[in-house]
Amino acid sequence: MKIILKNKSDVPIYEQIKEQIKTQILDGKAKEDDQLPSIRQLAKELKISVITTTRAYNELADEGFLVSVSGKGYFVAPKNNELLHERMIFEMEQAFETAVENGRNAGLTDNEIIGALKNILEG
Repeated sequence: MKIILKNKSDVPIYEQIKEQIKTQILDGKAKEDDQLPSIRQLAKELKISVITTTRAYNELADEGFLVSVSGKGYFVAPKNNELLHERMIFEMEQAFETAVENGRNAGLTDNEIIGALKNILEG
């Protein structure tokens, strides 16, 4: 599993790890039942705190992307298409809220914001 951290990013390290693992799962690079590196192993490879990797893994487990097997480690969760679908809708809605807020802060009207979304959809 390849994870690249950016020290100069505003995104916390645990969040960078979490998003990259999630992307690999959604893209099919990490398949159902694949074992992830142990928390300690990943921390050592990335030269970061075990606490940071633990937080990333725990949040991924809470979101349904990973399962923890006592004494064995973390594995890619079996795909629960309904849960995954709901999670992706939630993330899309959050991104829309941010985009609308940014558009309004830039002085755009609702129609201009909708037009920008239409352009993205057609692009």
